[in-house]
Amino acid sequence: MKHLAMRVLAMLAVVAPWVAWAAVPSPAGQFYGADDFARVDKVDAHVHVHGSATRFMAQALADNMRILTINVDYGDFPPLVDQRADAIALRSHHPGRAAFVASFPAGELLAEDWPARVLHDLDGAVAAGAVGVKVWKNIGMELLDADGRHVMPDDPRLEPLLAWVERKGLVLLGHQAEPLNCWLPMEQMTVRSDREYFAEHPQYYMHDHPDLPGHDAILAARDRMLVRHPQMRFDAMHLASLEWDVDRIAAFLDKFPNASADLAARLVHLEYQAARNPDKVRAFIIRYQDRLLYGSDDAYGPADDDTEALAAVHAGWLSDWKFLATDQPMSTNEFSPPFHGLHLPRTVIDKLYGGNARRLFPGAWGDAP
Repeated sequence: MKHLAMRVLAMLAVVAPWVAWAAVPSPAGQFYGADDFARVDKVDAHVHVHGSATRFMAQALADNMRILTINVDYGDFPPLVDQRADAIALRSHHPGRAAFVASFPAGELLAEDWPARVLHDLDGAVAAGAVGVKVWKNIGMELLDADGRHVMPDDPRLEPLLAWVERKGLVLLGHQAEPLNCWLPMEQMTVRSDREYFAEHPQYYMHDHPDLPGHDAILAARDRMLVRHPQMRFDAMHLASLEWDVDRIAAFLDKFPNASADLAARLVHLEYQAARNPDKVRAFIIRYQDRLLYGSDDAYGPADDDTEALAAVHAGWLSDWKFLATDQPMSTNEFSPPFHGLHLPRTVIDKLYGGNARRLFPGAWGDAP
């Protein structure tokens, strides 16, 4: 583990050669400002909204933000059956503003007859409007087969699901592994939020579980899955769990041309890199402007009276916009030193904040205003 920590710190300290990734200059006036936030039609392609969420959707409407709410097989969230019912209701009550992604209990994979049962259930989700299916990190990090071995993303038992996703023309959304910080000692983690999350969720803090699969092993299994399904559309959530190095994210996107990546809960890692080399981060986003989706990973509900949580969602959306769209000075309690916004061209912002999501999930938000 000490060698892994040293290798990660060394990678963060070294600037990779940057020959082909020159940022394309944008004509004067072709940028958004902070005041444009509420005016621009946007999509947050990674949230988890539960319950009626009336106040959440009112805030999203005020902020001109459409949403993709994603069901997850996660013990901290309501049961999957409730998540789906809430998502269907949300989509029905807010046409053109809310879309959803379904999921399934990972433990079902251990039953020999699982495909008929699970795929029938997912057919029902698609009929109700689901635009994709999520495979979560519990595959690779938690789920054990009868022999006590971890079920990995390339496990043959997943093949019926992958074939079904391809046949339906859906998107597979994959959250595999965790930030690399998860495998580091607390004091070597790069951002505060990772230290807090893994302190609160020790079952996922892999540094303290060296007997479990490593970061590289889980992502290698994911990549083997994608090699077997080159035509499948794949949303690599959380910057494909390669958040600490834009070079690594770029290599992943180059290897898998049908993959996209969302920024959800990992924008802070781009900010961390931008504090040290802003031109590199900016050039990465511009080069892959057709493959990246804005997402926050905000969770809200099922109670609809949490004004503090709602204010945090709004503040987070504003801060992310400031970082991506403006060149304003910024600071954060996640790390030091301060940094500046990337000031991406508005053509790039339009893709990150909706164009790419609409292309990946056609019809998800319809034509409703």
